[in-house]
Amino acid sequence: MEARSQPPTPDQPKDRGLVVELLQTLKLFFGAIFVGIWRFFVPPPRKSVFGEIVLITGAGSGIGRQLAREFAKLGAELVLWDINETSNAETARQLREEFHAKCSPYTVDVGDKSQIERTAQRVKTEVGEVNILINNAGVVSGKKFINTPDVLVERTFDVNLLAHFWTVKCFLPSMLKNNHGHIVNIASSTGLVGLNRLTDYSASKFGVVGFTEVLNYEIIFSGYRGVHTTLVCSSYVKTGMFAGCKMRFPWLLPALEVENTTNRIMQGILTNQYIICIPRLVYFLSYLKVILPVDAFLEVVKFFGAATFMDTYVGKEANALIHQNGSSN
Repeated sequence: MEARSQPPTPDQPKDRGLVVELLQTLKLFFGAIFVGIWRFFVPPPRKSVFGEIVLITGAGSGIGRQLAREFAKLGAELVLWDINETSNAETARQLREEFHAKCSPYTVDVGDKSQIERTAQRVKTEVGEVNILINNAGVVSGKKFINTPDVLVERTFDVNLLAHFWTVKCFLPSMLKNNHGHIVNIASSTGLVGLNRLTDYSASKFGVVGFTEVLNYEIIFSGYRGVHTTLVCSSYVKTGMFAGCKMRFPWLLPALEVENTTNRIMQGILTNQYIICIPRLVYFLSYLKVILPVDAFLEVVKFFGAATFMDTYVGKEANALIHQNGSSN
């Protein structure tokens, strides 16, 4: 008797569709890896920011001020936010005198949600829609967790993490509407690898890392390819925030210069790079943390001096937080 072929089951078309989807995913997966390797050696062209409205928090000094200067050189219009009116005005003066830049300074405490919302509305009315948002403001208490007053813990999270939520909520909608914009969140290497005596600070920066990652997913999966996110995770910079702190091997993990760090951040922003780790050793340490047993990794960070980094801390932030309700520089 001649054998009859079995009719296809209802699941077979689904199986074929799954195979096609898997092959397409593998194609895109390896294509993305190839592009990543290629871009490591051949950076993409820089985008123009001429005429763009760039808002920078913590613009009164340090990285914030230097970023403002770099954007001013490129013809951007600056919106400067800082809690310190005097230092913020000085940044504005420099931009106007040296680069003839259009800039608008605003005195705002980004640790206060209501101030963020009020000032954001003023910016929209007085300046226009923000195209590039740079969340740079940050504070550090520098104490062991058990000795850190609750008010400092709350302040650290308000400024270092929650402020990102509120500023993005204020300015992202117009970016999505126009399918054009860029959100830059300044985190820290301690948001990838924790550091002794920086419990609240590291936790807030871990939050920034997670927030930026999922925000990026939401933007991309919603189909907005013209809106970009950039996450910055740098080692400590010579801004006074970590004054007195020393790494065991400064030739390997030195205190970063403001200008060099800013140049690296600008390169990443202008090429729409998702994550920027400074120095590149931070990438390696974050990989080690994932693949090594916990005890083994503890020995690595101990060897590099992470256990004693904060022992010589003489930074100003803790006292500023107690007496002035915070500094966002």
